[in-house]
Amino acid sequence: MTLAGVNGAVAQHLKLLAEDAADLEIVAAAVQDALVRVGELKFDPKARRFVALMNRFRWETAGEKGPFERVRAALSFESVLGVKSRNVRQDAHDALAAVLSVTFVQAAEPPGGTVVITLAGGGEIALEVECLDAVLLDLGEPWRTPRRPDHEA
Repeated sequence: MTLAGVNGAVAQHLKLLAEDAADLEIVAAAVQDALVRVGELKFDPKARRFVALMNRFRWETAGEKGPFERVRAALSFESVLGVKSRNVRQDAHDALAAVLSVTFVQAAEPPGGTVVITLAGGGEIALEVECLDAVLLDLGEPWRTPRRPDHEA
């Protein structure tokens, strides 16, 4: 997938907003294979915000042979009513996981629903949201990484 900017130039820093399931599919493609530490997954119930800091693989610049890059990014969700997790060790702050997918399951009464973040190794985080309101923002300069994620290997 290529996320192009003005005149087809590849965006240097992504800033994506998701307000519906189709928007979230684009965000999900951008964060696929991002590496997250458990200690960098934060829910603020008072602000009703969930934030995941991650090292995002830059699919939008990756060719078949490289060079490959990662960039520090934040994925935040607003209007979060609650968070549940399965197979995520909350006490293992340095545990590292890869994001496999981010999906939205609409509730019987829109615009609410559940955002499901699936992690490699069977982990799952479910965010109950009043409405879908997500932002993905690159935070710094990219750096080279030696490998492209390979789901076939």
